[in-house]
Amino acid sequence: MTTFLELLVNGISIGAVYALIALGFVIIFKATEVVNFAHASLLLVGGFIVAKTHESVGFWLALLLGLAGAAAVGALIEFAVIRRANVISHSILAIVTIGVDIVLTTELTRQIGTEVLALGDPWGSEVLHLGAVNIPLARIAALVTASLVIALFLLAFKYTNWGVAMRATAEDAETAALMGVRRGRVSMGAWAVAGALAALAALFMCIFPTPGLDRTVTATAMKAFPAAILGGLDSTTGALAGGLIIGVTESLVGGYQSELVFLGRGLGDVAPFLVMIIILLIRPAGLFGTRELARV
Repeated sequence: MTTFLELLVNGISIGAVYALIALGFVIIFKATEVVNFAHASLLLVGGFIVAKTHESVGFWLALLLGLAGAAAVGALIEFAVIRRANVISHSILAIVTIGVDIVLTTELTRQIGTEVLALGDPWGSEVLHLGAVNIPLARIAALVTASLVIALFLLAFKYTNWGVAMRATAEDAETAALMGVRRGRVSMGAWAVAGALAALAALFMCIFPTPGLDRTVTATAMKAFPAAILGGLDSTTGALAGGLIIGVTESLVGGYQSELVFLGRGLGDVAPFLVMIIILLIRPAGLFGTRELARV
């Protein structure tokens, strides 16, 4: 039972981080109807900035720089690439984001090399002892921070002018434009917010109990993609639910790997994608996604 509780808390905390990343996928899709495959590279940008600046300016200022840097890169991608691409098909734009991801990831992994970069977080390797259950303090910080950020975002999405404009654009882009909504500004804002969320997720993915930021972090971040898909690419609620489902699944399957060895090694790594496939077979639009109706 102790092991189960530790794995459950760990899964919920990492699931909250996955929800931050999945929320970035959803924001961009709702604003532009583009699946952003460059999202993992935005996460790497934010983490790299924090890792390189925390010794000189301190952790908290480095974190702000990481958030701002990733947001700026996201906005730049939207302005210089997505907006300038002379294509109508959103599928082609999705392929364009794959190219952007390859360029950014290749350069950043070249800069990182074989190093494992520390992010200088204040929680370190401290562990909270709750009876027989041991929980890393960094995991608790991840859960609390991600929960607060997601709650604030959902409130902003519902009550601010930017949130109303994004919801109007997602509902009917042409009508929203006729009503005075600036689609370019909404799109750029979505990419910037998604970049900032990715940078925040990078922090909690690269601190204890993980060794730090290395070149494999983008592959780890892509586990959040099934969270966005199974929750529904057009649902912010789905991003939260999907992140928690994927996080708990990965933690429990990985934790009980020795009992599941008959299913093969590395099952914990592929479990998120298996869950995604099973749910999509039942609900093709995702758990909270909007089904498209067509007259026949």
